[in-house]
Amino acid sequence: MDPISAGLLAALAGGVGGELGRQVWAGLGALVRRPFQRVEGGGQLPAMSPGETELARLEEQPDDPMRAQALSAALTMRAAADTDFRVQLQQWLAQATALVHNVGGETRNEISGGTFHGPVLQGRDFSESSFTTRTPPSPAPGDAELGQQE
Repeated sequence: MDPISAGLLAALAGGVGGELGRQVWAGLGALVRRPFQRVEGGGQLPAMSPGETELARLEEQPDDPMRAQALSAALTMRAAADTDFRVQLQQWLAQATALVHNVGGETRNEISGGTFHGPVLQGRDFSESSFTTRTPPSPAPGDAELGQQE
């Protein structure tokens, strides 16, 4: 399983999505607090399920990217060791991703460097969009020489 985005974890811990976001975050907490299923070589179960400490620390300070990254790493390690946890975490991730996507996750648009001809759409979540453009104009005969003047 790929690591869960630290940005997604921080956004949910910080309250994105209002009440629905809080419910999704609570779902992760319930999942993490479930007893750890795997015991190799007859060893003892940890006192706390892996990820609980990292979850609590991120809840205390949701804007700390290092805490979000630590939780992401703990979830990834636990998912690798506990198949049932991995399946449920993937289900949780699908729900959380959909929530953040629908609520309005961050969008960044940037156009730079060069000359562009044609329409530009800036925003998020475009679908069924099409447009027709003309061939870009040819540079005027003297334009190429202007850049080479001393």
